Amino acid sequence: MKRFLSRLGTVEPGEERATLLAATYFFFALASYFILRAVRDAAGVAAGTDKLPWLFTGTLLTTLAMNPVYSAIVERLPVRRFIPIVYRIFIALLLGFAAIIKYGPVTWEPYLGPAFWILTSIYSLFIPSVFWGFMADSFRPEQGKRLFGFISVGGTLGALAGAFLTSRLAQAVGTPVLMVMSVVLLECAVQAARRFPPSFRDDTRARDAADESVGGSSLAGITHVLTSPYLLGICAYMLLFTIGSTVLYFQQAEIVGARYADREARTAFLATIDTVVQSLTILAQLFVTGRVIKWLGVGATLAIMPVLSLVGFVALGTWGTLTVFVLFQVLRRAGEYAFGRLAREVLFTVVPPEDRYKAKNFIDTFVYRGGEQIGAWSYAGLSTAGLAAGTISLMAAPMSFLWLGVALWLGRRNSRMERGSGGGASLRRSEVGGPKHTRNRKTEVLGGSRPEGPRRQGLRRPGVPYSN
Repeated sequence: MKRFLSRLGTVEPGEERATLLAATYFFFALASYFILRAVRDAAGVAAGTDKLPWLFTGTLLTTLAMNPVYSAIVERLPVRRFIPIVYRIFIALLLGFAAIIKYGPVTWEPYLGPAFWILTSIYSLFIPSVFWGFMADSFRPEQGKRLFGFISVGGTLGALAGAFLTSRLAQAVGTPVLMVMSVVLLECAVQAARRFPPSFRDDTRARDAADESVGGSSLAGITHVLTSPYLLGICAYMLLFTIGSTVLYFQQAEIVGARYADREARTAFLATIDTVVQSLTILAQLFVTGRVIKWLGVGATLAIMPVLSLVGFVALGTWGTLTVFVLFQVLRRAGEYAFGRLAREVLFTVVPPEDRYKAKNFIDTFVYRGGEQIGAWSYAGLSTAGLAAGTISLMAAPMSFLWLGVALWLGRRNSRMERGSGGGASLRRSEVGGPKHTRNRKTEVLGGSRPEGPRRQGLRRPGVPYSN
């Protein structure tokens, strides 16, 4: 395995165990979600485009309510303890839904679909957001550029496995069994997280060794975003990406709903698209992503998605066939997984520890869902006004020019911040562009400048995992 990793040219000696465990963790997390993804999308198609804006609104409000609760957990518990807690809360919710779907009365059916859609939509953002916050807290910026692509291969394989299993088993075993399978895989992700080795970052390693939390306040995720130009730039990038994704999701509901009337057939078709997307993504992540980010830089990598979206929306608005939609959907999602998402995660490697979890989670959940709200209600309003789907696609195309400008600005700002942090230590809040970072109860400074004895280095006996 070491020889194989060395041939990829991205993994250096001493990084193998952490990289492989991170990929394993991500494999189980995304396999768990992608078992549920096609079920959620089929429920969205069944609801119809007139109900989707309300589902997006329900998701946004639920996400806003959950964010301070999540931040409070992050504030009080060490990272290696709160990750299993957050994941197991979702495990309990999924098991509850599985039992209700299996044994509950038929009269609950009209309410279960929307409730499950909202839960799965929140799940789809919280699970990877916690994972990538952990990765930004474990790897230095330079390592992130090299390793995040390979680590994502684990997630892509997991997504591929989850989509493949769903496409083959959806009609045979039913939704409750699929949900139990998802729960088992998520618990496997928890076990991988518990066995992750000490961080490569000095400040994180010292905090873990002292069994400290990142501290701060439960509202820091919101207040830090509002006072930091850098974080606001990430918000703008996320909003523009999400608005385009939502327009595409509505068109998916119309095009696929018109072609397939049966729910299981829709689920199988959408799972097949997932399979193709993940197969294409894994090749890019394994052999291309790390080199592209390293050679072109973060800004140019972020710019790939705006350019691809501009071309795709023009093509979809001009022709509007199922073939064009599938091609655009596959390329756009594969580009997001292989380049856009990973470049965004590198952006968080230069911010303070508190922002890696709280501000990042706020952006990944609430800001993301806010973009969906804008896209959903805009699409509904334009449809009500009599505009065809193709016209709406053409209207979405110019948005990509603004998106491109934000991507290039973020790339330049990230480069300056990385140079200012020395490539490894975290920046203080004042360097990010907002108020001074809230001091941890036990940690006097950020950036790992404290004296480090054996305890501060976070050393553990080989093979002894962190406690749950």
